[in-house]
Amino acid sequence: MGKFLVVKKIVILSAFAGILAACQPTSSVSLPTTTNLPEGITLISEHTVDKNQVGIPYKKYRLANGLTVVLHEDHSDPLVRVDVTYHVGSAREEVGKSGFAHFFEHMMFQGSKNVADDEHIKLVTEAGGNMNGTTNSDRTNYFETVPANQLEKMMWLEADRMGFLLGSVTQEKFEIQRETVKNERGQSYDNQPYGLRSERNSEALYPAGHPYSWSTIGYIEDLNRVNVDDLKAFFKRWYGPNNAVLTIGGDIQPEQVLKWANKYFGPIPSGPEVENAEKTLVTLDDTRFVTLEDEVHLPLLQVTFPTAYVRHEDEAPLDVLSNILGAGKTSLFYKNLVKDGYAVQALVSHPCQELACEFQLIALANPQNSTNLSELYTRFEQTLAEFEKRGVNEDDLNRTKVGIESSTIFGLQSVSGKVSTLASNQTFDGEPDMVQYDLNRYNAVTAEDVMRVYKRYIKNKPSVVLSIVPKGQAQLAAKPANFAPPKRNLDNLSTVEQHVEQAEITDSFDRSLVPPVGPSPVVSVPNFDQQTFDNGLTLVTLDSEETPTVSISFNMEGGPLLDPIEKAGLASFTAQMMNETTQGFSNEEMANQLALLGSSIRFEASGRYTTVRINSLSRNLDATLALFNKKLFAPAFLESDFERLKQRSAQSLQQQVKNPSVLASRAVSELLFGDNNRVSLPDTGTLHTLNNISLDDVKAYYQKYYSPSMANVVVVGDIDPKTIVGSLSFLTNWSAKSYEIEDYAKFPEMGKPVIYLVDKPGAKQSVVSIVKPYLPYDATGEQFRSKLMNFALGGVFSSRINLNLREDKGYTYGASTSFIGGKTLGWFDASADLKQDNTADGIREMLSEISKYHEKGMTQAELELMRNAFTQGDALEYETPSSKAGFLRHLLTYELDKSYRATQNEIIHNIGKEELNTLAAKVLDPDSMQIVVVGDAEVIRAQLATLGREVVDMTVEY
Repeated sequence: MGKFLVVKKIVILSAFAGILAACQPTSSVSLPTTTNLPEGITLISEHTVDKNQVGIPYKKYRLANGLTVVLHEDHSDPLVRVDVTYHVGSAREEVGKSGFAHFFEHMMFQGSKNVADDEHIKLVTEAGGNMNGTTNSDRTNYFETVPANQLEKMMWLEADRMGFLLGSVTQEKFEIQRETVKNERGQSYDNQPYGLRSERNSEALYPAGHPYSWSTIGYIEDLNRVNVDDLKAFFKRWYGPNNAVLTIGGDIQPEQVLKWANKYFGPIPSGPEVENAEKTLVTLDDTRFVTLEDEVHLPLLQVTFPTAYVRHEDEAPLDVLSNILGAGKTSLFYKNLVKDGYAVQALVSHPCQELACEFQLIALANPQNSTNLSELYTRFEQTLAEFEKRGVNEDDLNRTKVGIESSTIFGLQSVSGKVSTLASNQTFDGEPDMVQYDLNRYNAVTAEDVMRVYKRYIKNKPSVVLSIVPKGQAQLAAKPANFAPPKRNLDNLSTVEQHVEQAEITDSFDRSLVPPVGPSPVVSVPNFDQQTFDNGLTLVTLDSEETPTVSISFNMEGGPLLDPIEKAGLASFTAQMMNETTQGFSNEEMANQLALLGSSIRFEASGRYTTVRINSLSRNLDATLALFNKKLFAPAFLESDFERLKQRSAQSLQQQVKNPSVLASRAVSELLFGDNNRVSLPDTGTLHTLNNISLDDVKAYYQKYYSPSMANVVVVGDIDPKTIVGSLSFLTNWSAKSYEIEDYAKFPEMGKPVIYLVDKPGAKQSVVSIVKPYLPYDATGEQFRSKLMNFALGGVFSSRINLNLREDKGYTYGASTSFIGGKTLGWFDASADLKQDNTADGIREMLSEISKYHEKGMTQAELELMRNAFTQGDALEYETPSSKAGFLRHLLTYELDKSYRATQNEIIHNIGKEELNTLAAKVLDPDSMQIVVVGDAEVIRAQLATLGREVVDMTVEY
């Protein structure tokens, strides 16, 4: 559902802050004890967190049917997160029946006995919430984040699809969702550069039949082979309450939640008994060389060693080893591959799953210096040998440990992050809060541990060496391929012949009735302080004490808009240079200092701004700001950095145009804004404009446009608003240099409606955008009202255009429409990645939906759904520091008063269907829109000719 997500690692804290863990520290903070438990519910444990520990308090219960319930109270915001995690993923599948777990991720949103088709999504949307489902090799989870008054309804929804799904799984739905999965595979795997990397690696790394030897999305031929009862049988085997964890966190009252849990989930019978899969270490007899020819520009080399499994005693030291070898500018891979110009990117990671971990060495070759992947392979081996000789130093260990602590604390900022952590840990380890446990085991890693696991798993050990090369250039591979996956043995594959029925469930209430909701929570815009200094700098601060962290964004207006068009990309390149060497520090020394603080400082230029993003633990804020001061005012601008970045940027630009979505975006910009405007080109420029940029240009841009005169600073976190001004005095006292942002040249006339065709030979799908110029952003005017009008057409998953093309026709994985608006630019866009065979059919349906909406507009029911979705969702708007900071930046960018949200809500409550439909009639005439298609012209040209528009060939600059 949504975008397919594979969680590569369950608990590696240094890489995935949202998937954290922890143990049972000494309880010293008591919480209210739940009394008078409903019959059939047992309190398993009550966990508190000592003030000197890091963790997540919870209470854990078990229903009579085996369902585990974990509750976490957090009353800081009026919202709740509901998560149902089933201990089933692709690893539970059989050979020849792959993709079942992921397929049910889709089916679980298609209605159940008491919830109509697509009603689940509609009800969550109407509640002002968000929801999704994800599948990986080991688990499937479904989750909703909603205002607190909607909790009972969410529990009813989740219980209905747990207990009453199978009667609604029809052959017709099966066939539609099978087409959706095919589209997802095409969009996310087959039509993406490097999209098959993980699948090819797994096929070679794991023995035939191993549950990790196939990808989570599976093989389409397996779904084509089976029938709907095969799928139903899989559901009955694995999706019972005894194989699930219900985790709820946020603004809850545990006693009431338990009553609802017993009411809605309690009557569902247990499924078959489930045992954890056996964990055995994967080994290889010899190194396996695999070559994949793909639609890529940059060859990629990946070397993968099998190691342990999640929470094995060797996992933590292997994670530290991967950090030393390939995490950022302090790493050996950066020094030997990126800095020396042999690779555009290089990294080492150690993703872990329930049954196995993989130690991955990855590099994207720089063709200017690496003519084939055998050279990179040699450098990999030399770097490993250098590490063995060099050993592990104290900074190596400290960097990793502080980084883990920092990412752990940042990961506890949201209720959704905490609930996901509790659910994952309970599913795999039977203990929801393992945060402090994991911190302790990483802090206990020694240099000897790291060297021990290097020798056990990496040194001179067999691996899978995957070379991904441009099509027709197999000679670039590290070595000739010596391995191909064995043909799958499907001789004993059987299908379910008997019809699978839904289990009978007896209730004492009418489950068909949608539960009522309580009063809407009162949501207040967060209070903040704002002041403007003599140099033009505006400072906005918001004190938030939920976690001991601080996030800062420093924004200088202009960014890429200040580039001369013939040197487009200059602002972006200047920002990249600001991330390089600083006077008095080498690149590595600065990166080391930041890593030892658990902090980050990142310059970037996009859209209308050059922005610096800073994240720090509160205790290290002053030290972090001191480093920011040096980076901002003392860039070294070395020729060596410039040349390396220029090479890397050129290779990245050539790689980007292998992506059809990038080509479509560039074509749309050129069509809307013409070739005389900077905004028609990417923020990073093109190969032509990049070649025009010199180091002197970078220095001149820095001197002219790095200034506080049109800048603002947003600070959110655990701060003292009074002392932060002094900490930022180097900004508030900075002498200003004035500059102006030039107006755009005249935009081109759209002319008659045609189809612009960008040829992408070999593309397996067609990327489509239907566009027209429109108004820039406004907070309460026509552009805002157009967004309200667009909601039912294509602004939400349950919109007309998405349900038609995805759910009814199976032409795409997703279709949408939107009114996009910035400070000075705006346009309308309808987009979809379409199946190649149905390119014209899909465009025809998109135009038809737009035309019908243009003529008749929305219904009263769609108006009410839009009102509820926009107004109820306020409860979710200001939860995390990043969401608060985003709100503050929005105020500053568009010069808004914080009361604008109240004005918007008033408009939403009072606007009528007639006004919105009049707007649709004014704006959505399909004959005022142009169509951009990126695909294989040889295959789709004849289809496009049937649409009644002239087909114009278009090329885009890159």
